[in-house]
Amino acid sequence: MRIMGIDFGDARTGLAVSDEMNILVGEAWTLNEWNPDVVAERIIAEAKTRGIQRLVLGLPKNMDGTEGPRAEKCREFGEKLKSMTDIELVMWDERRSSIEAHAILHANGKKEKKHRKTVDAVAASLILEGYLGTLR
Repeated sequence: MRIMGIDFGDARTGLAVSDEMNILVGEAWTLNEWNPDVVAERIIAEAKTRGIQRLVLGLPKNMDGTEGPRAEKCREFGEKLKSMTDIELVMWDERRSSIEAHAILHANGKKEKKHRKTVDAVAASLILEGYLGTLR
């Protein structure tokens, strides 16, 4: 079974896919699209192409565990995905994933301006990596 991690955003959405044994995060990339309907269609198409059996959607909670407007938007997007496919969907607490993604890129010598192109893919990888860790 392969699993896809999703970092849903307003202009870009990061995606990452696990290996067959759900041990490692394989490829990761970014969809540059703002329309949630189009993003959902593209995610489902990518999932079907790659044989994905579970989607893990990042849920951005506040540091105190509460949910704000961004989390509500992600929950709505999750409902959209559920209505469009029968692939299992898991909501995953993604606190600090974007902050950690920026730190990883910075530590690897990427300039701040260049982060925008890859930070969502890195965040999706971190979401997926965190989820995979709970399966072991």
